[in-house]
Amino acid sequence: MTLPPGALPPSRTYASVAVGEVLPELPIPVTRTLIVATALASRDYQDVHHDPELARERGSKDIFMNILTSNGLVDRYVTGWAGPAAVVKAIRIRLGAPNHPGDTMVFTGTVTAKSDADHRVEIAVTGANSLGAHVTGSVSVQLSGEDR
Repeated sequence: MTLPPGALPPSRTYASVAVGEVLPELPIPVTRTLIVATALASRDYQDVHHDPELARERGSKDIFMNILTSNGLVDRYVTGWAGPAAVVKAIRIRLGAPNHPGDTMVFTGTVTAKSDADHRVEIAVTGANSLGAHVTGSVSVQLSGEDR
C-alpha cells in the first residue's frame, strides 16, 4: 500500500483481529552498523557489541546484538502490524541464539488471545536467524474499538 506523504497507515481494530491470525513475516538484515549503532543509541557500551576482537576473546564468533535492540525490534514488528493507534502494554521476551552481522532475523507472530474488557490482544512473537530463535516472547497490545 502506498500512502501520500505524511499520511499514517491504518490501525488495526480490536474487532478486525482473530485469535490464530498470523502476522506477516518481517526480515531484518543484521548488519554490523545496526548492531553498533543501536547499542550506542541505547547507551550500551559493552565491547561485545562493537569490538569484534574483544567479542572473540570473550567466546563469541563476532559482535552481537544487545537485548535493548532486540526488544525495540519486537515492538517495531508488532506495532508495524497493529498500526499507529495501538498501545503496547507489555513486552515479555527471552533471548536465545545471538544475532551476528551478516545474518537475517525473521520475525513471525500469531495472535494467541483477546480480552474484550480492555481490547487487548496477545501476540506470540519469534525472531529467528540461521542459528535458531534469537528472541521469543509475547506482546500485549491494546487496539482501538473503532476504525482509524
